[in-house]
Amino acid sequence: MVQLATTSPVRDLHDLLDPLLELAEQSHDVIGSMAGTFRVGSARYGIPRFVFVGPPAAHEPIRLGLFAGIHGDEPAGCEALVRFLCDLAESPEDVAGYDLIVYPICNPTGYEDNTRHNFSGRDLNREFWRGSLQPEVRILERELRAHRFDGLITLHADDTCDGVYGYTHGRVLNEALLRPALDAGARHLPRDTRPHIDGFTAAEGMICECFQGVLAAPPEQAPRPFDVIFETPALAPLPLQVEASVAALHSILAQYRQFIAYGQYL
Repeated sequence: MVQLATTSPVRDLHDLLDPLLELAEQSHDVIGSMAGTFRVGSARYGIPRFVFVGPPAAHEPIRLGLFAGIHGDEPAGCEALVRFLCDLAESPEDVAGYDLIVYPICNPTGYEDNTRHNFSGRDLNREFWRGSLQPEVRILERELRAHRFDGLITLHADDTCDGVYGYTHGRVLNEALLRPALDAGARHLPRDTRPHIDGFTAAEGMICECFQGVLAAPPEQAPRPFDVIFETPALAPLPLQVEASVAALHSILAQYRQFIAYGQYL
C-alpha cells in the first residue's frame, strides 16, 4: 500500500480511508487499490479506488463511477462515500447488478490542507478534458476512459447555497434521477429552491447548465452515461450533509435500476 503523506495535516487522510481499508480486508465484495500516485516534493500521494461488486442480477452489470473530494474543503462527500460503502457491506442486495468504482478523495492534497484547490493552486473541477497537466486530473481521466462508466455520480458541497441541489447537464435521464435524489436528500436538509444558484438559472433545485472542465465522461464516449452532480450546503452540520448525500446515492441507484428494468420491456 502506498503511504500517503501526513506532514502537518489539517485533516488526516488515514482517518478517512481506514474504515474502507479495513472493509477491503474483511469483505470479498470490496477491492481497494490506488488509481495512480504522484509526488509533491518528497511526499507521495495517491488517488484511492475502491471497487464494490454487487450480487448478480438479471441484467448485465452496471458500472458506475462515484467521486468526491474534487475540492479539498468539501469533506461531506468523502465521508458520505465511506459511509455508503460500509452500509452496502451490511446489505449488498441494495446494489444487486451494480459494479461500483468509488473514488472517495480525488484531491488528497486539498483534503489534507482543507483547501478547494490542489497543491499547485488549481481548481481541479475546471481542468477535465482540457489538456491539464495536473496529476490528479490525468489519473482520473485515465480511469474514466478505461472504465467507460454507465453512470457518474459526483458529490460536492457549496458554501453559498441554502440547501441541496444538483446539476443535470440538460439531459432528461439525469433530471429523472436527480429529482427523487433531491427529495431523498431533503429529508435531512432543505432543498435550495432559489431561481438562481451558483450563477445559473435553476428550477426546483436543478440546474441544466454547468461549468466548463468539470469531471465528466470522455468527450468521445458514446452512448453518454448518466451524469449527476449532487450538492449539499457546506455550512450545514457535517453529519446532516453526509446523511443527505447517502440518501441521494441510494435513491439514484434505485431509480436507475427501475429505468433499466423498464428498458428491457421496450
